[in-house]
Amino acid sequence: MDLVQRASCFVHTAKFTPHKTHFANSNCESRKQSQSSNFARTKSLVVRASNGGAEVDTAVVVEKPKLRRRFQVFDGSPSPFGATARDGGVNFAVFSMNAVSATLCLTNLSDLQQKRVIEQISLDPFTNRTGDVWHVFLKGDFTDMLYGYKFDGDFSPQGGHYYDSSQLLVDPYAKAVVSRGEFGVLGPEGDCWPQMACMVPSPHAQFDWEGDLPLKHAQRDLVIYELHVRGFTRHDSSGTDFPGTYLGVVEKLDHLKKLGVNCIELMPCHEFNELEYYSYNSVLGDYKMNFWGYSTINYFSPMIRYSSAGNLDCGHAAINEFKLLVKEAHKREIEVIMDVVFNHTAEGNEKGPTLSFRGVDNSVFYMLAPKGEFYNYSGCGNTFNCNHPVVRQYILDCLRYWVTEMHVDGFRFDLASILTRGSSLWDAVNVYGNPIEGDLLTTGTPLSDPPLIDMISSDPVLRGVKLLAEAWDCGGLYQVGMFPHWGIWSEWNGKYRDIVRQFIKGTDGFAGAFAECLCGSPNLYQVGGRKPWNSINFVCAHDGFTLADLVMYNDKHNLANGEDNHDGENHNNSWNCGQEGEFTSISVKKLRKRQMRNFFLCLMVSQGVPMIYMGDEYGHMKGGNNNTYCHDNYINYFRWDKKEEASPDFFRFCCLMTKFRHESESLGLDDFPTAERLQWHGHSPGTPDWSEASRFVAFTLIDSVKGALYIAFNTSHLPVTITLPERPGYRWEPLVDTSKPAPFDFLTDDLPERDTAIKQYAHFLDANLYPLLSYSSIILVLSPDKDA
Repeated sequence: MDLVQRASCFVHTAKFTPHKTHFANSNCESRKQSQSSNFARTKSLVVRASNGGAEVDTAVVVEKPKLRRRFQVFDGSPSPFGATARDGGVNFAVFSMNAVSATLCLTNLSDLQQKRVIEQISLDPFTNRTGDVWHVFLKGDFTDMLYGYKFDGDFSPQGGHYYDSSQLLVDPYAKAVVSRGEFGVLGPEGDCWPQMACMVPSPHAQFDWEGDLPLKHAQRDLVIYELHVRGFTRHDSSGTDFPGTYLGVVEKLDHLKKLGVNCIELMPCHEFNELEYYSYNSVLGDYKMNFWGYSTINYFSPMIRYSSAGNLDCGHAAINEFKLLVKEAHKREIEVIMDVVFNHTAEGNEKGPTLSFRGVDNSVFYMLAPKGEFYNYSGCGNTFNCNHPVVRQYILDCLRYWVTEMHVDGFRFDLASILTRGSSLWDAVNVYGNPIEGDLLTTGTPLSDPPLIDMISSDPVLRGVKLLAEAWDCGGLYQVGMFPHWGIWSEWNGKYRDIVRQFIKGTDGFAGAFAECLCGSPNLYQVGGRKPWNSINFVCAHDGFTLADLVMYNDKHNLANGEDNHDGENHNNSWNCGQEGEFTSISVKKLRKRQMRNFFLCLMVSQGVPMIYMGDEYGHMKGGNNNTYCHDNYINYFRWDKKEEASPDFFRFCCLMTKFRHESESLGLDDFPTAERLQWHGHSPGTPDWSEASRFVAFTLIDSVKGALYIAFNTSHLPVTITLPERPGYRWEPLVDTSKPAPFDFLTDDLPERDTAIKQYAHFLDANLYPLLSYSSIILVLSPDKDA
């Protein structure tokens, strides 16, 4: 190449690299260039080349490109964290204690998809940093703009640091995260992890709440429904205009109202990557997904691909769709609780992607061992460092945002026991407030008064919302009945689930424990000063068998997950009623329906707060798969066609039972029932059988609305004729008998053949008796005896 060609090549390169070389300048140099941006600047470039064996110096004049700032740049404020629209611009503030430099990067959706940044603003550690907070204020046109950060510092995993200045990171305080706009669709060039960036807030963003205010239902009155946003309406039979979205749920809220639900617990709706486990599933011929969403990328952002709008308006539209869901639920007197996953993030261990927290300040946000290894109390690769002062403030800010800005009514904390563990001792001051000698507190030690739980419980905004703990974790910490509660935390009562399953399937030795469950588990909660409503009672949830599978399978059948049936819980306390699987004899099918009614009746007559798992109200089946985390298909989709088939049968029964619970003053007490209200019975009145072999539990409840209730469970394989308590001047009237086929399983006043059905019991009731078949339960209501 001759001298002219070399010079020409250099000029060509210079003209097409200004947006890259300019952004790499030091902050000081950037200010100088900004001040002189109206002047064309030149310099002489000396090029030495060979000309016939002699070296020749030739000066080539190269015009340095004009530098044009899109934004006016000011020092900014260290608070609030995140991006905040104000004063005609946007303030950006982000915490990073260990970074040596920080760069704010701006892009738009089209450039983001090409992994291009259109402007980078280096933050001066003297003027754009206050303490450990980096900040800058910009004025300019932010239309369709997105942002992220790059941090530089040590890359020393053994020291707990993973700084990489080439990584564009999501702001932990971002209010929406933009990448792919459609659920399950790969990014450019088949990328499962395309570049993400954050929504720049707009001062003009508005949402009409129409005067929406918190419902503030008394917790004792709740009937909770665990719901997966996509799964609820994704199936074709939903008939919704926007299947699998927040708007789809809005279209089906009336179904929940009819069911008697007044609180929905949304499975994770924070931004996550459903393609995290993306791989071909040869068993089903589709692709595995992170369907459940327990792998959060950002805690302030609603899952953007659960919105019909996707990336429209850079995430603003998705935020408004979530708000619409909350508003429309509140119009129907239904509260909204979010399932939040503060125990770990999507970044996993050292082999996982660097998306946000790891690149911002790994040693602060994650619980680390002395040599930088990730503690894994979550079972998912990392553990959020919840009781570090910066992290606990972050969690508090996030919860307050969802309450004040998004109007949610509470939170269910996944693997909440991790929130009680001590933080990493990178600095003893972070734990004790002053230096200590020696390692007095091992990282991850359960704390009796965890600072995070204390802060949430004492916060003037958060102490008034519902706070539900899944009181265990994957590190073996099991705190059901012992979770630090400050008198306001409730717990997913896993012991209720296990005991009820055992007793109703007819296992010996559980009669006494079952009675405790019916009373709201005072053995777990009364001593600590809590109430029955601190127990969230459930028989089934997303993790485990559905109600239909619980009575259909003895063993898990998880081959569809592609893990050789090794995943999922082995101890399901289930019973297939005599034959394994869906296809069986008519007699077994009848018994299964009876058992499903028994479970649901138990849930509705127990003190405490009942929780229904999505689809159980019509008998949704998952083929015995008790770990369906990876299936974006019919396995996890609510089948509206099946629900219609079940309407005159099990769905009707469920609706009537929830209605009965709401109407009964004694089902959902504010305190544990005493002998003045509740009496236990056996086959004869006042003689309960708490022996090891007992499979019969019965009790009466005084009810100011219904008068009195007699409720009994016979989980023996043998029928029994019971003697009812005598009430002079009154007569026991049958209401519910799970052994009867629909519609006679629940005798409503408008049932055409109700009088005929009651006459079938008359000769027994005249003698103060009642025949109770095997594996069945009843509810009788006390009525005045007209013949007395």
